[in-house]
Amino acid sequence: MKANLQRSVNTVKLTPHFKTALPQIVALSMTLGGAALAQDTKPTLDSGDTAWMLASAALVLLMTPGLALFYGGLTRAQSVLNTMMMSMVSIGLVGVLWMLAGYSIAFGEGGNAFVGSLANFGLNGLADQLTGTIPTYVFAAFQAMFAIIALALISGAVVERMRFGAFVLFGALWTLLIYSPLAHWVWSADGWLFKDGALDFAGGTVIHISAGISALVAAFVLGPRIGYPRNAHVPHNVPLVLLGAGLLWFGWMGFNAGSALSAGQTAGLAFITTLIAPAAAMLTWLGFESARGGKPTAVGAATGLVVGLVAITPACAFVSPWAAVVVGVVGAAASYGAVQLKHRMGADDSLDVFACHGVAGIAGALLTGLLAWTTGQGKPVGEQFLVQLMSVMAALVWAGVGSFILLKLVSVITPLRVSASQEVSGIDISAHSEQGYADSETGLGAPVFVGGD
Repeated sequence: MKANLQRSVNTVKLTPHFKTALPQIVALSMTLGGAALAQDTKPTLDSGDTAWMLASAALVLLMTPGLALFYGGLTRAQSVLNTMMMSMVSIGLVGVLWMLAGYSIAFGEGGNAFVGSLANFGLNGLADQLTGTIPTYVFAAFQAMFAIIALALISGAVVERMRFGAFVLFGALWTLLIYSPLAHWVWSADGWLFKDGALDFAGGTVIHISAGISALVAAFVLGPRIGYPRNAHVPHNVPLVLLGAGLLWFGWMGFNAGSALSAGQTAGLAFITTLIAPAAAMLTWLGFESARGGKPTAVGAATGLVVGLVAITPACAFVSPWAAVVVGVVGAAASYGAVQLKHRMGADDSLDVFACHGVAGIAGALLTGLLAWTTGQGKPVGEQFLVQLMSVMAALVWAGVGSFILLKLVSVITPLRVSASQEVSGIDISAHSEQGYADSETGLGAPVFVGGD
């Protein structure tokens, strides 16, 4: 097999249904929606697929500023900039680290079952190479966007109390030592979970479960915000939350459909299920709010649709449109229940990252195993469910234990938390010498005392 075609087989995310039934070279051609490639045929660049993947990468990049708005609106006014900066700095930090070593650890040619080689350190050797029908540089950029938002998601659990420098140091270590190896396990043809047939089309396991459990661990290690849970930390700007959720949904179309790596039938299925599942999840969340004697809220609508997006991510190209409704409803029910039980976990996960991303990611990964048959994908249902369960447990243990170790290491180098006075007054001034609003000093969005001594 020629070198560039072998690189494509090693780096592209193959549809596991085809991977288990046919030789890898046929799997590659089927997944990318192109003509069947003979083993001796050199793959050719497709300008349509390349254009779609460039657009998809840009859509996924937009998700991180969208997340910044979503998270920023949910926090107090005095810490809105710091909250948004944790997302924005992830773009700069991970963008550089992914180029240096992250991509090679995840997809480096010649790796083993657990980690890629460093053959592509600094993106060395990717010039003029193809991943399927697109330039490997485009594939590397697309994957960089995934790594960026994975780190940004974790910040929601530690906002308003974690020092900015400590988050940056933890984020650098987490990206290289937790995220990149996990991406190799699931998406590289050398990875052990890939070889076992784990289905994760666009990142339910690699991104949402790993970020969700890491966020929960970080919340435990840092401890709760001052006054938690007696003081209600209410969102200071709900329109920002809605705007951020809308941008997340928009970008998520590239997140999921772009993971087909071509503009074909697979992308079409992923696109439509990414519309259906969040819509069903939003209605489910609003229904739960109303059924509990309250009223349907804007924050609830935004949260529900994000949960639906998370749940459908691993399944989006493996389940039928009607099954996407099931994924959305079950994912929303699981996350809503987790939010209600939040206080019993004993961790102040500020913006419910684990409940919304970890729990919905777990639900989506397991439902993929139960519903992939609706499009003829995967192994027999029981067998595929066990494989999915194994991948979920692997991600939880790897990211959870690893994050705990990294946080303890960072705490030896620098304090993890801001001072009590900085936390009460808000972190924006102390961390960035800026204010989000001219009247932040008046206490806009400050915690509201709701009872207790």
